[in-house]
Amino acid sequence: MTYRRWWIGVPLALVHLLNTAVVYYALAYGPAGAWDEQGYAGTELECLLALFLSAGAILITLVPPVRRTVGLWWLVPPAVLGVIAWVRIATLG
Repeated sequence: MTYRRWWIGVPLALVHLLNTAVVYYALAYGPAGAWDEQGYAGTELECLLALFLSAGAILITLVPPVRRTVGLWWLVPPAVLGVIAWVRIATLG
C-alpha cells in the first residue's frame, strides 16, 4: 500500500509544486505598467497554465483508485491555486 502512495503521490506532488511556481510568478512578476502589453500577455498565459494544471490535478485526484489511495485532501492545493489564478486573471485588466 505504501508503494502505491509513492507511485501516485510523487507525480501529483510535482504537479502541485509546478502549479505553485506558476501561480507565484503570475503574482510576483506581473506587468510593469499599463503600457506593458507583453507583461499582461505573459501573466495571462501563466494564469491559464495554472488553471490547466489545477484542472488536471483535480481530474487525476478524482479517479477512483487515486482518490482511495491518496485521499480527498489532495483536492485542496489545486483548488486553492486555481482560485488564486482565476482571481489574478480576473483582476488583471
